[in-house]
Amino acid sequence: MTTDFNIEILACVTCNNAILQDLGSLQGVFGATIDRINGKISIIHTDEISRDSLKEKLSGLGFKIIED
Repeated sequence: MTTDFNIEILACVTCNNAILQDLGSLQGVFGATIDRINGKISIIHTDEISRDSLKEKLSGLGFKIIED
């Protein structure tokens, strides 16, 4: 399953990479990609992980979620 979020992009590429590594280390998360041009993060994960828990984790890692 893939869940997408619109985000405010962090300026630091190294910071983004560290955050992606943090997300990838979560049980049930297989990977994530950041589209810096369009301000989007896509997270590939199992069905057991809810959108709300991913949103909470992203916020805790420093991403500002932009609501639709």
